[in-house]
Amino acid sequence: MKKSITLILPAYNEKKTIGQTILEAAAYFESHNFQYEIIVSADGNDGTRELAEEMGFNNPRIHVMGQVERHGKGYGIRQAVLAAQGDYIGFSDADNKTPISEFDKIFPLLEQGFEMVIGSRAGREAVIERYQPWFRQIGSRGFGLLMHTVTGLWEFQDTQCGFKFFQGFAARNLFARQKINGYMVDVEILYLARLMKYKVAQVPVRWRDDGDSRLQLVRGNIQNVQDLFRIRFGGKN
Repeated sequence: MKKSITLILPAYNEKKTIGQTILEAAAYFESHNFQYEIIVSADGNDGTRELAEEMGFNNPRIHVMGQVERHGKGYGIRQAVLAAQGDYIGFSDADNKTPISEFDKIFPLLEQGFEMVIGSRAGREAVIERYQPWFRQIGSRGFGLLMHTVTGLWEFQDTQCGFKFFQGFAARNLFARQKINGYMVDVEILYLARLMKYKVAQVPVRWRDDGDSRLQLVRGNIQNVQDLFRIRFGGKN
């Protein structure tokens, strides 16, 4: 029996990009004869949800959730996983930083039984089509050192690439335990996967910076550091 996949697109004010991302994902899954659903989990007030809902009128496999208030990437993915029906569940950036065609590299590893397969921008085989600005690259290196020191996740060179896929049961188990509402959801899920002794594969992927970021450099990074310590030592959001 053919297995199905749920793709989650967490979004915050992504009206300019969400339509093309949905179209490309749907076209990819249909051309590969996948049974699929796409869940757009969108906060904000720029019309992202409404646009996705309009697209859902023509394609009943597109579902939409979210609200005006911003709750964060982790919250949005967690709520979407609760609603997901797929045998495989994954999430990708709403602004299409990693093209959905890179799933060609992910799917065989899921079929082999890996509970989690993550895209990575690290390593020689990764292709960076457009780099982040220099100041964000420096910030990312500093964050990476701090993150690895706090969490001990040294085996993962790139925790923040937003292209991650799971066996359905693994996603449901992980996100039932996941608590962080913000960007550090990627780190938290890897930390939980290690605790649960899941097999995690890392795959070099294509990636491009979109020239935009929803992260506020000062306040956002303070919250991220706090969340890293919550992941490592426990505590509430």
